[in-house]
Amino acid sequence: MQYMLLMYLDENSLSETERTKCYADSAGYARQLADKGKYVAASPLQPTLTATSIRHHDGKQVVTDGPFAETREQLGGFFIVNAANLDEAIEIAGQIPAGRWGTVEIRPILEISGLPEKSE
Repeated sequence: MQYMLLMYLDENSLSETERTKCYADSAGYARQLADKGKYVAASPLQPTLTATSIRHHDGKQVVTDGPFAETREQLGGFFIVNAANLDEAIEIAGQIPAGRWGTVEIRPILEISGLPEKSE
């Protein structure tokens, strides 16, 4: 089963040195997961000031600048991993470097038919 591991943290809480180290540590962790056949994808996200949200209200599409919710922690990045079960996903998530500064949310990916194949 695939799991999405969403990393939430205060995007302003890391120094540039900490951020650079976190990116390097995360890339190393992704390589470790790949060696075990557990890695699918991972990426940090641009800051929330680059976000755009789309909502539907009264039958109309409303586009606004910014993330969906304003909270103390923001969605900072993600990993998608292969894990046999939730226990293994928890073990993998517990080692994500960004988790030292925030929260890692674990969500199973729902498989539905009709989606296109991955493009390379």
